[in-house]
Amino acid sequence: MNALIRLENIYKIYKIGDNEVRALDGVSLSIAQNEFVSIVGPSGSGKSTLMNVIGCLDTPTSGEYYIEGTEVSKMRDDRLADIRNTKIGFIFQSYNLLGKLTVIENVELPLIYMGKPRSERHALARAAIERVGLADRENNRPNQLSGGQQQRVAIARALANRPPLILADEPTGALDSRTGAEIMQMLKDIHQSGNTIILITHEKEVAEHAQRIISIHDGKISSDSEVTHA
Repeated sequence: MNALIRLENIYKIYKIGDNEVRALDGVSLSIAQNEFVSIVGPSGSGKSTLMNVIGCLDTPTSGEYYIEGTEVSKMRDDRLADIRNTKIGFIFQSYNLLGKLTVIENVELPLIYMGKPRSERHALARAAIERVGLADRENNRPNQLSGGQQQRVAIARALANRPPLILADEPTGALDSRTGAEIMQMLKDIHQSGNTIILITHEKEVAEHAQRIISIHDGKISSDSEVTHA
């Protein structure tokens, strides 16, 4: 399988006074197209920093990062924004929906940033909303939805521009176990339809839904193993 993303010897170093903090300390990894990978680690392990680099929300101090063979680690902010808009769909623990907008308006946001015409935005947003089972709620606002429904809207927004990579940061962290299980099943269905999914979590049970688990500690990869599903 071809690598969708590839990181080579990635460092992220912060200076705090006279001290040097290596949030990422020589991370190298490759994730293939249509893989489902969990990245796990305790607080302060570097997993959030790694997520920010993979999501083009931050740039490494050194090392190389490639998406679909294109090096993005040294791109300017405007080019990184283009990569985020076209290649990556984000799902966050706190949903990050705008309360004044309806469901369909929230889902259309990344399409507006991409400059899609209105009719195409509507069609893509409606298709994504239907895919997560909320076609009857497109005119509701977030405060009229349950937590699970809000996360479904966030998933629809992530899918709207049809990116190859879905980056999910603790997507079940704010949900009860039953609703969390429904969201994980939805992510598995999305993976089955062709998306690459990278899931950031500290919960072992959530991580084991993936095909592969990468553990990170003190800014280094401590293990990288396949998951055996019954």
